[in-house]
Amino acid sequence: MDDETPITSSNEFTTQQPPISSQELEARQRRMVIGLVIIGIILVVLILASTIYLMQPTTNTEKIRDVFIIWMALESMLLTLVLIILVIQLSRLINLLQNEVKPILDSTNETVSYLRGTSTFLSQNMVEPVIKMNEYLAGLTQLLVVLRLTKKPPRTSRTNSNTGE
Repeated sequence: MDDETPITSSNEFTTQQPPISSQELEARQRRMVIGLVIIGIILVVLILASTIYLMQPTTNTEKIRDVFIIWMALESMLLTLVLIILVIQLSRLINLLQNEVKPILDSTNETVSYLRGTSTFLSQNMVEPVIKMNEYLAGLTQLLVVLRLTKKPPRTSRTNSNTGE
């Protein structure tokens, strides 16, 4: 690995939670659905109440409009803050990929190429000569058998040696 690559370690502890049973999962889903329904009902009631209130002839709608504009400005600021946090997190992810994951992948590719070279070297300099020597010895043995200078070497069968015959 390069000397320039920063090495960071993660000291975060991960805790394993026990598996959730189907009854607990159903209870959680039921509570979530009930909560969503209650929130929906509250929103509908608020919309209806505000509509009825704004329809009254004595309502000062300019003040309500101003408060609504202020709430929209605050919401806009909040969304801007959330987008800034998102951009910062995205830049941290890109930094992580470039400075930690990419060097690991480069090192892995380098190791694989070394292994490929080593296996090619061993194949060419050790395995091929041994195979060629065995070929030549087998050919020489067959030549001597054909010329009747030696007897044919006995062949052992695995089935005979396994069964005791």
